[in-house]
Amino acid sequence: MFGFFKRKFRKKIARIEITGAIGSSTRTRVLEALEFVEENKFPALLLRIDSPGGTVGDSQEIYAALKRLREKSKTKVVASFGNISASGGVYIGVGADYIVSNSGTITGSIGVILRGNNIEKLLEKIGVSFKVIKSGTYKDILSFDRAITIEEREILQSLIDSSYHQFVETVAEGRKLSPATVRSFADGRVFTGEQALTLGLVDRLGTEEDARIWATELAGLDPKNTKVFTIKPPKTFASKFLPSGSEMAFNRLQFEAETSGIPLWMWQ
Repeated sequence: MFGFFKRKFRKKIARIEITGAIGSSTRTRVLEALEFVEENKFPALLLRIDSPGGTVGDSQEIYAALKRLREKSKTKVVASFGNISASGGVYIGVGADYIVSNSGTITGSIGVILRGNNIEKLLEKIGVSFKVIKSGTYKDILSFDRAITIEEREILQSLIDSSYHQFVETVAEGRKLSPATVRSFADGRVFTGEQALTLGLVDRLGTEEDARIWATELAGLDPKNTKVFTIKPPKTFASKFLPSGSEMAFNRLQFEAETSGIPLWMWQ
């Protein structure tokens, strides 16, 4: 019986949505969905991305899983960029065989940012100070109660440079561009989908429906008669109990909680 369902899925294409900030919950959900695609031998996957970016490691793991799916299962993957697919959204998108973007999609923002807050003067005004006991010189790097030192700035810049290099190399590999070409526009700026097409960051301009048709054709199926199987995430607390329109705010809070202590982001 289970074999019957597997054969049934071979006549459909899978669809996965990646929306909002990319954090650990997004990674877990998408990796499980990709495993479902592989196990059920879908011939093609439509990957809808509408995200401003997120954490580095989570974006990298989703990219790696897409690459494995394409290589191991020969599943054709077409990414469709929605309103925004920037930074970590781009990192994931280049894991697809092809990318379709709306002409007005906001994309790009290729780069990495690490941000800390320094409220030392404010704390002095209200008479608050911290006593720190640490095992090493740099254990409290980026503490909010003091300015960073020259040495710490050099360490953090090296961290950013390494992550940025990985980002550039991934985009270059995924889009079949030279690293030098990618660096020429990978300075954090954003583009429209139309501009991204000129740069070679996407393959075609079009809607999600255009991407669906292309994915179906790549799988050797008839676009008119092939159904799409959307792999939906499980119901969240927000969707069950919060008022309509509040889920986005809840998801943002969840992302902030997930990334507590992980300030290195691929973010638009």
